[in-house]
Amino acid sequence: MLNKPIIKIKNLNYYYGDKSLRKQILFDINLEINAREVTLLTGPSGSGKTTLLTLIGGLRTVQEGSLKFIDNEIYKASSDKLVEIRRQIGYIFQAHNLLEFLTARQNVQMSLELQSIPEAEAISRAEAMLNSVMLGNRINHYPSQLSGGQKQRVAIARALVGHPKLILADEPTAALDGKTGRDIIELMQKLSKEQGSAILMVTHDNRILDVADRTIHMEDGCLKSITEKELGVRS
Repeated sequence: MLNKPIIKIKNLNYYYGDKSLRKQILFDINLEINAREVTLLTGPSGSGKTTLLTLIGGLRTVQEGSLKFIDNEIYKASSDKLVEIRRQIGYIFQAHNLLEFLTARQNVQMSLELQSIPEAEAISRAEAMLNSVMLGNRINHYPSQLSGGQKQRVAIARALVGHPKLILADEPTAALDGKTGRDIIELMQKLSKEQGSAILMVTHDNRILDVADRTIHMEDGCLKSITEKELGVRS
């Protein structure tokens, strides 16, 4: 791969529960996620997709194996290091999680202010990003005044405004109609390539599979196959 790996995973295992109730959820995961690539994670419900996504995002504790974010080891990382890593990751979920009492601009701006960026700069960057997602005429609208697709565009703007190295998306098109969902994914793809970000997306939406540079299929906590645009399917 010409693009530098953003994520490197080796021999990753994960368990739920303790003692007699302990159950293994992920089995010997080995994977790299590269810059400027869209990787889709598919598979049946309960196969471990969201668990893997949250481990990569530093939202769960790595128990066994190695998980590196741009050469920073997440396994046994300090709390301060995890905060630093999370600031370089954009999160997009099916539930857009917008704050209803804030305007579109304020929702996007807030993620920059959490990084101690001055207010004037945060406002300017938030408005520019909302223009990039074609919501320039909705900057001062509240979530209740926006359609489902528009809310998801605000969520994308919020995730991308800090120029993250990695974008993690969990079923971002699930609540959208076919055309709106397609538009959302193509927008994410365009902006991520411009910024040099990697996208890892959990999806059941077969309508967007052709957008991916790679599709990884999971079953029962294992990576079963990886399909790449140029190379076809490999185990």
